[in-house]
Amino acid sequence: GNIYWTDHGFNLIEVARLNGSFRYVVISQGLDQPRSIAVHPEQGYLFWTEWGQTPCIGRAHLDGSEKVVLVSLGIAWPNGISIDYEENKLYWCDARTDKIERIDLESGGNREIVLSGSNVDMFSVAVFGAYIYWSDR
Repeated sequence: GNIYWTDHGFNLIEVARLNGSFRYVVISQGLDQPRSIAVHPEQGYLFWTEWGQTPCIGRAHLDGSEKVVLVSLGIAWPNGISIDYEENKLYWCDARTDKIERIDLESGGNREIVLSGSNVDMFSVAVFGAYIYWSDR
């Protein structure tokens, strides 16, 4: 198995084996303050959130190829990101808009607001079965 992570200091996404060997940079170009990451091994996708000058949610293959932006409008501080493997949906929470939203994994379409609060600094989100879990600061 592999583990993926974002490096905020160098604006990278990296991967390594679970024992730390075979470490390499998956994505190094075009990232600006990557925050969270989610991996869909069966479909071979890597998803991430970015806070930088142009906040967005991106997707690429596990080797970093075919990088695309799925969401770039109406997004400010996307923190946590989670995959619903059964429904093929991608969820994220935004600490600025105080929302949890979701889109289709493949197309990035069918954007929906799942939860909208006020004065909630959403930090992370997780989806399991019929439940959505989130944390705030």
